[in-house]
Amino acid sequence: MQRLLHTPLALLLRRMLVLYIVLGFCRILFYSCNHAQIGALGWSEIGPLLRGALLFDTASVLYANALFVLLSLLPFEFCCSPRYQKILFWYYMVVNFVLVVAANLADAVYFRYTQKRITADELLFADNDNSVLLIFKFMGENWPLLLAALALGILLWIGFGRRTRCESVLNPGWSYYTLSTVTLGLAAGLCIAGIRGGVTRATRPVTLSNATLYTTDPGKANLVLSNPFCILRTIGHSGKVRYRKDFAPGQLRELFSPEHRPAEAPAAPTDTLRGSLHGRNVMIFILESMSAEHSAHLRPDLYADLPQQGFTPFLDSLMRSGLTFRRMYANGTRSIQAMPSILGSIPSFKTPFVLMPQALGRSRQLPAILASQGYSTLFFCGSERGSMGFGAYARSAGIERLVSREDYEAAHGKGDFDGYWGIWDEEFLQFAGEELRSVPQPFFATLFTLSSHHPFVVPERYADALPAGYTRIHKGVAYDDLAFRRFFARFGSEGWFRNTLFVFVADHVSSEKFAPESREYPGSHHIVGFFYTPDGALRGQISEIVQQLDIMPTVLGLLGSDQPYFAFGRDIFGEPDRPRWALSYDGLFRAWTDSGTAEFDDALPPAPGDSPLLRRYRALVQQYYSHVERKSYVVDD
Repeated sequence: MQRLLHTPLALLLRRMLVLYIVLGFCRILFYSCNHAQIGALGWSEIGPLLRGALLFDTASVLYANALFVLLSLLPFEFCCSPRYQKILFWYYMVVNFVLVVAANLADAVYFRYTQKRITADELLFADNDNSVLLIFKFMGENWPLLLAALALGILLWIGFGRRTRCESVLNPGWSYYTLSTVTLGLAAGLCIAGIRGGVTRATRPVTLSNATLYTTDPGKANLVLSNPFCILRTIGHSGKVRYRKDFAPGQLRELFSPEHRPAEAPAAPTDTLRGSLHGRNVMIFILESMSAEHSAHLRPDLYADLPQQGFTPFLDSLMRSGLTFRRMYANGTRSIQAMPSILGSIPSFKTPFVLMPQALGRSRQLPAILASQGYSTLFFCGSERGSMGFGAYARSAGIERLVSREDYEAAHGKGDFDGYWGIWDEEFLQFAGEELRSVPQPFFATLFTLSSHHPFVVPERYADALPAGYTRIHKGVAYDDLAFRRFFARFGSEGWFRNTLFVFVADHVSSEKFAPESREYPGSHHIVGFFYTPDGALRGQISEIVQQLDIMPTVLGLLGSDQPYFAFGRDIFGEPDRPRWALSYDGLFRAWTDSGTAEFDDALPPAPGDSPLLRRYRALVQQYYSHVERKSYVVDD
């Protein structure tokens, strides 16, 4: 019996079992770190969640260890030698510590920022020069997880059985080689079945969306998922376009078309603003993590009984004298999703649009359209030029000039780097204003703020002056509000400033939630958004649902552009027949409307009872992927 426990097969089974135990602990830690976002678990939910977890853990173990299984069961005598077992040991330790322990514990922290498990997209996106610094910052803030990682690493060490002698129950000969070869073949078949998620002919390889089969709550589906499955299963998939083709071309175009032809469309009776800002400069401020809940103007109900009345007093004053969208929603949960939504009216669904190779296809986004009309185009971001992929995307969208940390430091030295992301927002806003003084008008400029972001630090001179707030981000939000106050105070009387349409819109909701409804859809997408003109040309409040995708069409309408353009949003003043909704994807395609949520799973065909709105949403998704497939984001001739 003792000898049986030391066979290659028995040792392999022991080592695989340890990986399931490690994944179980990782899942417990993941939930303990994110229970507020995921929600409470009922007893009736535990069983299905555990069944789903077993399916995905099996796939995770086998994705990471298929080669290990093969090497462990090779039908050769030398496989039990100490030297060979040492090779297996280091393979087992390194691969599983990185892909099983580290990836899952990183998910425990990262999930609160993206509301999704880490996939290959995040690895492609993690190319910032400050990544190592931020990793150490996260490690310092989450030191209990470091201790947990150490403990799980020790468990892997013990579970492998480094000192356990490997031996076969059979002496070398035909019986040994025959049995070993049969065992290897069976193991290979079981590995394939485990990776696919089943053995029947009807079984399709398990994918991330299968997690929703074990819970009706997409948020809790993240408890079922685990890495390395999520990472390895998504590598290379951004290059493949698979989508449902539920509608014939004619019907598809009738249900939804991303083509806008202002010159051919009859004027909307209610559109009194079309062309009212013709020839003005446009400056879009993309505000990092600026949730609607930070503003007492947008959410006075949250601050009725609190001593601190919001954290954006200056931005609130601009909203009161500008055109405010009380229900502005982000189309995603990450900055990289916001850029194409705002500048190109192009959403991101399963994979962020910017990270898809097809994103480099033909397009005429807002900067390119205005450039063709004589506008100078600039993109300001206080991070390094190649950081976060922003500059690369801005260039592909038609931006002519990128202004970054390097440009700031060439003019003002290196003393204003925040130590993590880039130049402090106050100083960088001042620099942007200085640069715009010499830019030929009209111009189109975009500025992406940085400071209201993890690790939630502000300049030391403001550490005691700014309100601490009710979450870690509130002091950073108050700092950004102050930075804009000083930007407006310095440049407000200048000619270029007075001739500019300012667009303020957040990239996504903050990871730090204050209001309980901000943790749930659609509050998890409710952001700050408003237009401001110094001369008061735009005033009032809009209570209907507006999304980031609507910014580009609305700006073009205000400028009076008659050029045809490609966009998935609507001109909120000039296109009353287009749907009023806010679109997003979190495992299901969701649309927030005045009548509630419309959602669907694209793995399933349309149902006879689908509402007209839901059919239009399905048509939009089909249009999106058909254009992605063709790599074309322009109006067809």
